[in-house]
Amino acid sequence: MPYPTAAPAADRPPSPLRQELQSRLDSLARAHHVPGAQLAVHTGTHTLSVHTGTADALTGTPFTADTAVPLGSVTKLGTAAVVLLLADDGDLDLDEPTVELLPELRLLPEVTARHLLSHTGGLPTGPDSDSAADTTATRYLSAVCTAQGALFLPGTGFSYSNAGYVAAGRLVSEVTGMTWQEALRALLLEPLGIVPAFLGDATSARPVATGHALNTATGLVRPAHQNLAPVEAPAGALLASAEDLVALGRAVNGQSTVLPASIAAQMRRPEPAADPGALADSWGLGLALFQQDGRVWCGHDGNAQGTSCHLRAEPDSGVVVAFTGNAGGATALWRDLAADLTRLTGIRVPTAPATARRGPAIPLPECAGTYRNGGTEYAVKLDGDGTPTLSVDGDYPVPLVCYPDLSCDLVDPATGRHEPGGRFHRDPATGIIDRLQISGRTARRTGTI
Repeated sequence: MPYPTAAPAADRPPSPLRQELQSRLDSLARAHHVPGAQLAVHTGTHTLSVHTGTADALTGTPFTADTAVPLGSVTKLGTAAVVLLLADDGDLDLDEPTVELLPELRLLPEVTARHLLSHTGGLPTGPDSDSAADTTATRYLSAVCTAQGALFLPGTGFSYSNAGYVAAGRLVSEVTGMTWQEALRALLLEPLGIVPAFLGDATSARPVATGHALNTATGLVRPAHQNLAPVEAPAGALLASAEDLVALGRAVNGQSTVLPASIAAQMRRPEPAADPGALADSWGLGLALFQQDGRVWCGHDGNAQGTSCHLRAEPDSGVVVAFTGNAGGATALWRDLAADLTRLTGIRVPTAPATARRGPAIPLPECAGTYRNGGTEYAVKLDGDGTPTLSVDGDYPVPLVCYPDLSCDLVDPATGRHEPGGRFHRDPATGIIDRLQISGRTARRTGTI
């Protein structure tokens, strides 16, 4: 059954549905301490858009429909689309080793563009943004893309990697002779009618939102500084509004001449080795894939410093839902708003992977050990009663609950709430647990505890 539609908003006064969505967005933004947010819904025939609050809590600048928000990792969707457009023109081959264009990947000569876009190249996530602030893409990739740092053979696993998209951006530059920003602007954004905006661009022609952090002691929000390193731009430097994201969503649905339907379908096709764990049900080329009521939605989530942005698109119905918010609490706001959207419109938007029955919790003492992804160390220890706990780079340990399929939940020590965390993996030859995947990032086992 198709989702409900209505006449274009421009043809009549604001609808009761729009008024209700506006009311819910206003109240949820207050409840979650989010200064400003946008919601845009394309029903398959028209777009309904609402926004609320301020773009900057200090200046009080209004949040408008045109305000561009730092998208974080939703940027990767745009980078992937440009790579696919270049491949469609014959300028590169998705399945040829990238080392011919990127000699800095010489120590990982089997990695292809397909691997980079689907996070199946075995690359670590890369250093933190502060550490990478002054480096070049060539130095960055030479340091990260080493045989010693590889997490698995290309095409045999999934590990979410910003470094993979730094490499994808380098591919774009090598093939086009343009910077990544110039190529994204010329090949994708402007053809879609999106006014480009990027982190670090002081000449932006449109209003821009500031990210915010919440002081839990005072309940006040304060502006947050964006610290994405310039070299990481292809992984997270794009700014856009919810209405812009609808344009991108319609493109990946195959409803735009800018991105031919054959390319959109290729982006949405699940890659066999891409098991993203707690991030999504499967993964394509630049797109997370979610199952909901027999439909397969595509999209991406992104977090910059103090922002949270989300895109979901469903090609059969043509429905697209996009949300932006300029505070960390906007992720919870998005989940609540998605539930309201179901109640008000019947559109059931997946905010997380479908939950499978995994059986009862089990002890898993053999999972104890140290695991590493690049410069990040994950330590799994057993507490006094044998319950495993996870600590990342020495942070406070969080309890884990493990299941027969080796998946695991993270347990909030304060509330006891379970959140899907990831899974452990066994070496198929030895049966020994040799990898840990947490929040989509895989870490190799390096020692026992």
